[in-house]
Amino acid sequence: MTQDATDAAAQDTVTRLRAEVTQCDPGTLRLLLTEARTHNGWQDRPVEDSLLKELYEIMRWGPTSGNSFPARVFFLKTAQSKASLEAALKPNNLEKTRAAPVTAIIAHDTAFWEHAEKMFPHNPAVQLAFKDNTAGAEITAFRNGTLQGAYFLIAARAVGLDCGPMSGFDNGVVDDAFFAGTTLRSNFLCNLGYGNISKVMKRLPRLEFDEACKIL
Repeated sequence: MTQDATDAAAQDTVTRLRAEVTQCDPGTLRLLLTEARTHNGWQDRPVEDSLLKELYEIMRWGPTSGNSFPARVFFLKTAQSKASLEAALKPNNLEKTRAAPVTAIIAHDTAFWEHAEKMFPHNPAVQLAFKDNTAGAEITAFRNGTLQGAYFLIAARAVGLDCGPMSGFDNGVVDDAFFAGTTLRSNFLCNLGYGNISKVMKRLPRLEFDEACKIL
């Protein structure tokens, strides 16, 4: 199939999808964002590996610049892996992390460019330019890895999981424990499972449109 034919097929798919679904239904929006909450308590209910794989299958289609795709996710389920994390946690995050069926380390690979031939085959040089640009690679990996972290939260909620994202930990300790000798760096943590609604804190306000946005 020629590139023109591929592009035409892709456009046909987009057109068909827009004809079928013009916007998310209110229930989906509530599930993913408007009524979704950060969870601090967890039911004693396991999360199957197949569900984590389903989460990733959704997450991986979110866009990144130059298809850099730097995010790497470590799902901690065993007592041993959780124990390796505890030294990095602030005290207020210990118990809820122990109770969560899964704790995900959302990380990024600063050497994402090593996959250039696969990830950007029509012009690998775009990614390979970061090979000798350490500072640029770190910024790009962090920015796009964070973006993928947001996709992760939405994908987790989409497959029926509750999320408890956290930044109350020592990144250096996590990196030493899980990523020593590699080019991976931790960004944030996210507890996953089925939340105990009684442990959810009172919802905090958000800025109004005119407080946070400008149309120029």
